[in-house]
Amino acid sequence: MDKAAKLLSTALALWLAAASCASSAELYEGQTNPNRTKHAATKTTSVRLAAKAKADALLGFKYEHGLGVPQSLEIAADLYLRAAEQGDPTGQYYLGLMYDKGLGVWQDGILAYKWLNLAAARAPARYREQYLRIRDAAASKLTPDQIYMGQELAIQWVPKPQ
Repeated sequence: MDKAAKLLSTALALWLAAASCASSAELYEGQTNPNRTKHAATKTTSVRLAAKAKADALLGFKYEHGLGVPQSLEIAADLYLRAAEQGDPTGQYYLGLMYDKGLGVWQDGILAYKWLNLAAARAPARYREQYLRIRDAAASKLTPDQIYMGQELAIQWVPKPQ
């Protein structure tokens, strides 16, 4: 029985290693194959843009809190704006908070609502409730006309790839 368990575990390990090598080979071929489809090239570009936007948002967080870099709310706001304009929900969320509090930017409840609304709409499921609560808290400071203006800005927004 012990021999059968060892044989089974060895076979499983070999199978996993082979699957990993096959995946790596497919990735390598996809990167160097000049005959990739347009869809694959577009997907690769969109993944790179999303990664850059996420990196901008995380770097903005570091500047906002002075983590390993000199604290600068203006630089943080600029990085959040770059990430937000590319469609990153984290950048949109933090930019909305900065507009809500007036940190590094002029305090503007309408723009805060716009960015927080976009962040809530695009957020991963695990963050959506939190983003919605913050958006609603920002909306509680606005008049119905201001909320309408923020919603209109959010509807008209289109991502800008950098």
